[in-house]
Amino acid sequence: MLQKINSLKAEIEGLTASSPAEVEELRIKYLSKKGAVSALMNDFRTVPAEEKRTIGQELNVLKTLATDKINALREAVEAGQAAEADAALDLTRTAAPMPLGSRHPLKIVEGQIIDIFSRLGFSVAEGPEIEDDWHVFSALNFAADHPARDMQDTFFIRREPDVLLRTHTSSVQSRVMEKTQPPIRIICPGRVYRNEAISARAHCFFHQVEALYVDENVSFVDLKQTLLYFARQMFGPDTRIRLRPSYFPFTEPSAEMDISCNLCGGKGCSFCKHTGWVEILGCGMVDPAVLDSCGIDSKRYTGFALGMGVERITNLKYQVKDLRMFSENDKRFLEEFQSAR
Repeated sequence: MLQKINSLKAEIEGLTASSPAEVEELRIKYLSKKGAVSALMNDFRTVPAEEKRTIGQELNVLKTLATDKINALREAVEAGQAAEADAALDLTRTAAPMPLGSRHPLKIVEGQIIDIFSRLGFSVAEGPEIEDDWHVFSALNFAADHPARDMQDTFFIRREPDVLLRTHTSSVQSRVMEKTQPPIRIICPGRVYRNEAISARAHCFFHQVEALYVDENVSFVDLKQTLLYFARQMFGPDTRIRLRPSYFPFTEPSAEMDISCNLCGGKGCSFCKHTGWVEILGCGMVDPAVLDSCGIDSKRYTGFALGMGVERITNLKYQVKDLRMFSENDKRFLEEFQSAR
Protein backbone atom coordinates (compact mmCIF):
# COMPACT_ATOMS: atom_id res chain seq x y z
CA MET A 1 0.00 0.00 0.00
CA LEU A 2 2.80 2.38 0.95
CA GLN A 3 4.56 1.55 -2.28
CA LYS A 4 1.45 2.49 -4.30
CA ILE A 5 1.20 5.79 -2.43
CA ASN A 6 4.83 6.70 -3.08
CA SER A 7 4.50 5.74 -6.75
CA LEU A 8 1.40 7.93 -7.13
CA LYS A 9 3.19 10.83 -5.40
CA ALA A 10 5.98 10.70 -7.95
CA GLU A 11 3.47 10.54 -10.77
CA ILE A 12 1.54 13.55 -9.49
CA GLU A 13 4.67 15.65 -8.97
CA GLY A 14 5.53 15.22 -12.65
CA LEU A 15 2.13 16.33 -14.01
CA THR A 16 1.92 19.10 -16.65
CA ALA A 17 -0.98 20.78 -18.48
CA SER A 18 -1.30 23.41 -21.22
CA SER A 19 -5.04 24.15 -21.22
CA PRO A 20 -7.98 24.30 -18.79
CA ALA A 21 -9.39 21.16 -20.40
CA GLU A 22 -6.22 19.22 -19.62
CA VAL A 23 -6.27 20.46 -16.02
CA GLU A 24 -9.84 19.27 -15.65
CA GLU A 25 -8.93 15.87 -17.06
CA LEU A 26 -6.16 15.53 -14.45
CA ARG A 27 -8.52 16.56 -11.65
CA ILE A 28 -10.99 13.88 -12.69
CA LYS A 29 -8.25 11.28 -13.04
CA TYR A 30 -6.80 11.80 -9.55
CA LEU A 31 -9.33 13.63 -7.32
CA SER A 32 -12.78 12.60 -8.50
CA LYS A 33 -14.83 9.98 -6.66
CA LYS A 34 -13.52 7.34 -9.05
CA GLY A 35 -10.02 8.82 -9.25
CA ALA A 36 -6.72 7.23 -8.23
CA VAL A 37 -6.52 8.91 -4.81
CA SER A 38 -10.10 7.93 -3.96
CA ALA A 39 -9.32 4.34 -4.98
CA LEU A 40 -6.47 4.20 -2.44
CA MET A 41 -8.78 5.70 0.18
CA ASN A 42 -11.22 2.87 -0.46
CA ASP A 43 -8.41 0.32 -0.09
CA PHE A 44 -7.49 1.83 3.28
CA ARG A 45 -10.14 -0.32 5.00
CA THR A 46 -8.12 -3.44 4.21
CA VAL A 47 -4.95 -2.11 5.84
CA PRO A 48 -3.94 -3.94 9.07
CA ALA A 49 -4.75 -2.04 12.24
CA GLU A 50 -1.10 -1.58 13.24
CA GLU A 51 -0.37 0.19 9.88
CA LYS A 52 -3.46 2.38 9.68
CA ARG A 53 -1.86 5.37 11.44
CA THR A 54 1.14 5.49 9.11
CA ILE A 55 -0.83 4.74 5.93
CA GLY A 56 -3.54 7.22 6.90
CA GLN A 57 -1.01 10.02 7.30
CA GLU A 58 0.57 9.20 3.95
CA LEU A 59 -2.84 9.18 2.24
CA ASN A 60 -3.60 12.64 3.62
CA VAL A 61 -0.24 13.89 2.37
CA LEU A 62 -1.00 12.36 -1.04
CA LYS A 63 -4.42 14.01 -1.28
CA THR A 64 -3.01 17.40 -0.27
CA LEU A 65 -0.18 16.99 -2.78
CA ALA A 66 -2.64 16.16 -5.60
CA THR A 67 -4.95 19.07 -4.72
CA ASP A 68 -2.12 21.60 -4.56
CA LYS A 69 -0.61 20.32 -7.81
CA ILE A 70 -3.93 20.57 -9.71
CA ASN A 71 -4.56 24.09 -8.34
CA ALA A 72 -1.04 25.16 -9.29
CA LEU A 73 -1.49 23.85 -12.83
CA ARG A 74 -4.82 25.68 -13.12
CA GLU A 75 -3.30 28.97 -11.97
CA ALA A 76 -0.37 28.57 -14.36
CA VAL A 77 -2.64 27.92 -17.34
CA GLU A 78 -4.88 30.90 -16.50
CA ALA A 79 -1.84 33.15 -16.08
CA GLY A 80 -0.53 32.03 -19.46
CA GLN A 81 -3.83 32.80 -21.14
CA ALA A 82 -3.94 36.24 -19.51
CA ALA A 83 -0.40 36.95 -20.73
CA GLU A 84 -1.40 35.99 -24.28
CA ALA A 85 -4.41 38.29 -24.08
CA ASP A 86 -2.22 41.15 -22.86
CA ALA A 87 0.22 40.54 -25.71
CA ALA A 88 -2.64 40.80 -28.21
CA LEU A 89 -3.87 44.08 -26.72
CA ASP A 90 -3.48 47.03 -29.10
CA LEU A 91 -1.96 49.74 -26.90
CA THR A 92 -2.14 52.28 -29.73
CA ARG A 93 -5.96 52.14 -29.77
CA THR A 94 -7.71 55.18 -28.37
CA ALA A 95 -9.05 54.91 -24.84
CA ALA A 96 -12.20 56.78 -25.83
CA PRO A 97 -15.26 54.62 -26.61
CA MET A 98 -15.57 53.72 -30.27
CA PRO A 99 -18.70 55.34 -31.78
CA LEU A 100 -21.38 52.89 -32.80
CA GLY A 101 -22.80 52.99 -36.29
CA SER A 102 -26.49 52.92 -37.15
CA ARG A 103 -28.68 51.56 -39.90
CA HIS A 104 -29.53 53.95 -42.70
CA PRO A 105 -33.03 55.44 -42.30
CA LEU A 106 -34.07 54.20 -45.75
CA LYS A 107 -33.08 50.63 -44.83
CA ILE A 108 -34.90 50.92 -41.52
CA VAL A 109 -38.13 51.93 -43.25
CA GLU A 110 -37.66 49.43 -46.08
CA GLY A 111 -37.28 46.68 -43.50
CA GLN A 112 -40.48 47.78 -41.77
CA ILE A 113 -42.39 47.72 -45.07
CA ILE A 114 -41.10 44.24 -45.92
CA ASP A 115 -41.97 43.00 -42.44
CA ILE A 116 -45.57 44.23 -42.74
CA PHE A 117 -46.14 42.59 -46.11
CA SER A 118 -44.42 39.38 -45.03
CA ARG A 119 -47.17 38.98 -42.41
CA LEU A 120 -49.63 38.91 -45.31
CA GLY A 121 -47.72 36.13 -47.07
CA PHE A 122 -45.64 38.23 -49.46
CA SER A 123 -42.10 37.05 -50.21
CA VAL A 124 -39.21 39.24 -51.36
CA ALA A 125 -38.23 39.14 -55.06
CA GLU A 126 -35.24 40.97 -56.53
CA GLY A 127 -33.99 41.69 -60.03
CA PRO A 128 -31.19 43.49 -61.91
CA GLU A 129 -30.85 47.27 -61.89
CA ILE A 130 -29.56 47.23 -65.49
CA GLU A 131 -32.56 46.11 -67.51
CA ASP A 132 -33.93 45.82 -71.03
CA ASP A 133 -36.85 47.66 -72.60
CA TRP A 134 -39.16 44.64 -72.54
CA HIS A 135 -39.17 44.07 -68.80
CA VAL A 136 -39.23 47.78 -67.88
CA PHE A 137 -41.74 49.04 -70.45
CA SER A 138 -43.17 46.74 -73.12
CA ALA A 139 -44.25 43.87 -70.86
CA LEU A 140 -45.96 46.41 -68.61
CA ASN A 141 -48.19 47.86 -71.36
CA PHE A 142 -46.22 51.06 -72.00
CA ALA A 143 -46.97 52.39 -75.46
CA ALA A 144 -44.10 52.82 -77.89
CA ASP A 145 -44.42 56.62 -77.66
CA HIS A 146 -44.94 56.77 -73.90
CA PRO A 147 -43.11 59.77 -72.36
CA ALA A 148 -41.38 57.53 -69.82
CA ARG A 149 -39.29 56.08 -72.66
CA ASP A 150 -37.91 59.52 -73.48
CA MET A 151 -34.27 60.27 -72.71
CA GLN A 152 -35.53 63.04 -70.41
CA ASP A 153 -36.81 60.43 -67.98
CA THR A 154 -34.74 57.28 -68.55
CA PHE A 155 -31.01 56.61 -68.37
CA PHE A 156 -30.29 54.57 -71.50
CA ILE A 157 -27.00 52.67 -71.50
CA ARG A 158 -27.26 51.38 -75.07
CA ARG A 159 -29.65 51.56 -78.01
CA GLU A 160 -30.43 48.75 -80.46
CA PRO A 161 -31.34 46.83 -78.38
CA ASP A 162 -32.32 49.12 -75.55
CA VAL A 163 -30.40 48.61 -72.30
CA LEU A 164 -31.22 51.00 -69.49
CA LEU A 165 -31.24 51.63 -65.76
CA ARG A 166 -34.62 50.49 -64.46
CA THR A 167 -37.04 53.32 -63.74
CA HIS A 168 -39.17 51.24 -61.36
CA THR A 169 -39.04 47.86 -59.67
CA SER A 170 -42.06 46.75 -61.70
CA SER A 171 -39.47 45.09 -63.95
CA VAL A 172 -39.02 42.51 -61.18
CA GLN A 173 -42.74 41.79 -61.34
CA SER A 174 -42.65 41.17 -65.09
CA ARG A 175 -39.68 38.82 -64.68
CA VAL A 176 -41.43 36.83 -61.96
CA MET A 177 -44.68 36.59 -63.94
CA GLU A 178 -42.76 35.28 -66.96
CA LYS A 179 -41.30 32.39 -64.97
CA THR A 180 -43.99 31.68 -62.37
CA GLN A 181 -47.63 30.72 -62.64
CA PRO A 182 -50.11 32.00 -60.04
CA PRO A 183 -50.57 32.20 -57.18
CA ILE A 184 -47.94 34.96 -57.06
CA ARG A 185 -47.51 37.12 -53.98
CA ILE A 186 -44.27 39.10 -54.00
CA ILE A 187 -42.80 42.35 -52.76
CA CYS A 188 -40.01 43.99 -54.78
CA PRO A 189 -37.67 46.43 -52.98
CA GLY A 190 -34.79 48.12 -54.76
CA ARG A 191 -33.08 51.19 -56.16
CA VAL A 192 -34.39 52.85 -59.33
CA TYR A 193 -33.09 55.63 -61.58
CA ARG A 194 -34.67 58.55 -63.44
CA ASN A 195 -33.12 61.42 -65.31
CA GLU A 196 -34.23 64.25 -63.04
CA ALA A 197 -32.52 67.33 -61.67
CA ILE A 198 -31.28 66.80 -58.11
CA SER A 199 -32.99 69.04 -55.57
CA ALA A 200 -34.47 68.92 -52.09
CA ARG A 201 -37.59 67.24 -53.52
CA ALA A 202 -36.15 65.04 -56.30
CA HIS A 203 -33.13 62.88 -57.06
CA CYS A 204 -31.76 60.93 -60.01
CA PHE A 205 -31.92 57.73 -57.98
CA PHE A 206 -34.25 56.68 -55.20
CA HIS A 207 -35.78 53.54 -53.70
CA GLN A 208 -39.08 51.79 -54.29
CA VAL A 209 -41.03 48.91 -52.82
CA GLU A 210 -43.66 47.37 -55.06
CA ALA A 211 -46.05 44.52 -54.33
CA LEU A 212 -47.86 42.12 -56.67
CA TYR A 213 -50.61 39.61 -55.95
CA VAL A 214 -52.00 37.43 -58.75
CA ASP A 215 -54.43 34.56 -58.21
CA GLU A 216 -57.97 33.51 -58.99
CA ASN A 217 -60.73 35.90 -57.88
CA VAL A 218 -58.43 38.68 -56.65
CA SER A 219 -60.56 41.83 -56.43
CA PHE A 220 -60.23 45.53 -55.65
CA VAL A 221 -61.58 44.74 -52.19
CA ASP A 222 -58.47 42.64 -51.54
CA LEU A 223 -56.32 45.56 -52.64
CA LYS A 224 -58.13 48.05 -50.39
CA GLN A 225 -57.92 45.81 -47.32
CA THR A 226 -54.21 45.23 -47.95
CA LEU A 227 -53.61 48.97 -48.20
CA LEU A 228 -55.60 49.69 -45.04
CA TYR A 229 -53.66 47.05 -43.11
CA PHE A 230 -50.34 48.42 -44.35
CA ALA A 231 -51.22 52.04 -43.53
CA ARG A 232 -52.32 51.25 -39.98
CA GLN A 233 -49.32 49.02 -39.29
CA MET A 234 -46.90 51.64 -40.61
CA PHE A 235 -48.46 54.88 -39.34
CA GLY A 236 -50.71 53.85 -36.46
CA PRO A 237 -54.10 52.24 -35.80
CA ASP A 238 -56.04 55.47 -36.24
CA THR A 239 -54.77 56.09 -39.78
CA ARG A 240 -57.44 56.54 -42.44
CA ILE A 241 -56.98 56.04 -46.18
CA ARG A 242 -58.67 57.27 -49.32
CA LEU A 243 -58.28 56.20 -52.94
CA ARG A 244 -58.39 58.68 -55.83
CA PRO A 245 -58.76 57.62 -59.48
CA SER A 246 -55.51 57.80 -61.42
CA TYR A 247 -53.78 56.29 -64.45
CA PHE A 248 -50.88 53.85 -64.79
CA PRO A 249 -50.19 51.89 -68.00
CA PHE A 250 -49.97 48.56 -66.19
CA THR A 251 -53.08 48.77 -63.99
CA GLU A 252 -56.79 49.24 -64.74
CA PRO A 253 -58.51 50.64 -62.77
CA SER A 254 -55.73 52.65 -61.15
CA ALA A 255 -55.68 54.77 -58.02
CA GLU A 256 -53.48 56.86 -55.81
CA MET A 257 -53.73 56.34 -52.07
CA ASP A 258 -53.69 59.10 -49.48
CA ILE A 259 -53.44 58.66 -45.74
CA SER A 260 -54.67 61.00 -43.05
CA CYS A 261 -51.79 63.29 -42.12
CA ASN A 262 -49.89 61.67 -39.26
CA LEU A 263 -48.66 65.06 -38.03
CA CYS A 264 -51.96 66.86 -37.56
CA GLY A 265 -54.26 63.85 -37.37
CA GLY A 266 -56.13 64.98 -40.49
CA LYS A 267 -56.99 68.43 -39.13
CA GLY A 268 -54.77 70.25 -41.62
CA CYS A 269 -51.23 71.62 -41.37
CA SER A 270 -48.46 73.01 -43.57
CA PHE A 271 -47.08 69.50 -44.20
CA CYS A 272 -50.33 68.27 -45.76
CA LYS A 273 -51.03 71.71 -47.26
CA HIS A 274 -54.00 72.05 -44.92
CA THR A 275 -55.91 69.25 -46.64
CA GLY A 276 -55.53 66.65 -43.90
CA TRP A 277 -54.33 64.08 -46.46
CA VAL A 278 -50.90 62.99 -47.75
CA GLU A 279 -50.38 60.90 -50.92
CA ILE A 280 -48.04 57.93 -50.38
CA LEU A 281 -48.44 55.36 -53.19
CA GLY A 282 -50.02 54.29 -56.47
CA CYS A 283 -51.94 51.08 -57.00
CA GLY A 284 -54.53 49.29 -59.12
CA MET A 285 -55.70 46.03 -60.61
CA VAL A 286 -53.18 44.47 -62.99
CA ASP A 287 -54.16 45.20 -66.59
CA PRO A 288 -55.17 41.96 -68.40
CA ALA A 289 -52.78 42.91 -71.23
CA VAL A 290 -49.87 42.75 -68.75
CA LEU A 291 -50.89 39.27 -67.60
CA ASP A 292 -51.20 38.04 -71.19
CA SER A 293 -47.84 39.49 -72.24
CA CYS A 294 -46.19 37.65 -69.34
CA GLY A 295 -47.82 34.30 -70.19
CA ILE A 296 -50.60 34.32 -67.56
CA ASP A 297 -54.20 33.60 -68.55
CA SER A 298 -56.05 36.87 -67.87
CA LYS A 299 -59.43 35.15 -68.21
CA ARG A 300 -58.66 32.92 -65.26
CA TYR A 301 -56.46 35.10 -63.08
CA THR A 302 -56.65 38.64 -61.75
CA GLY A 303 -54.31 40.57 -59.55
CA PHE A 304 -53.38 43.86 -57.96
CA ALA A 305 -50.14 45.83 -57.80
CA LEU A 306 -48.97 48.74 -55.71
CA GLY A 307 -45.80 50.74 -55.43
CA MET A 308 -44.37 53.34 -53.10
CA GLY A 309 -41.22 55.41 -52.71
CA VAL A 310 -39.22 54.51 -49.62
CA GLU A 311 -37.98 58.10 -49.34
CA ARG A 312 -41.59 59.29 -49.28
CA ILE A 313 -42.53 56.96 -46.43
CA THR A 314 -39.34 57.89 -44.55
CA ASN A 315 -40.18 61.58 -44.88
CA LEU A 316 -43.60 60.96 -43.38
CA LYS A 317 -42.16 59.02 -40.43
CA TYR A 318 -39.13 61.20 -39.68
CA GLN A 319 -39.94 64.56 -41.37
CA VAL A 320 -36.75 64.66 -43.45
CA LYS A 321 -37.22 67.74 -45.63
CA ASP A 322 -34.29 67.34 -48.05
CA LEU A 323 -33.96 64.14 -50.12
CA ARG A 324 -30.28 64.80 -50.69
CA MET A 325 -29.54 64.06 -47.04
CA PHE A 326 -30.26 60.37 -47.65
CA SER A 327 -27.25 60.02 -49.97
CA GLU A 328 -24.71 62.51 -48.59
CA ASN A 329 -23.44 60.25 -45.76
CA ASP A 330 -23.50 63.10 -43.29
CA LYS A 331 -22.53 61.48 -40.00
CA ARG A 332 -24.52 64.00 -37.97
CA PHE A 333 -27.68 63.12 -39.88
CA LEU A 334 -27.16 59.35 -39.66
CA GLU A 335 -26.48 59.46 -35.90
CA GLU A 336 -30.04 60.67 -35.36
CA PHE A 337 -31.29 57.17 -36.23
CA GLN A 338 -29.20 55.15 -33.78
CA SER A 339 -32.23 54.36 -31.63
CA ALA A 340 -34.52 53.56 -34.58
CA ARG A 341 -35.52 49.98 -35.27
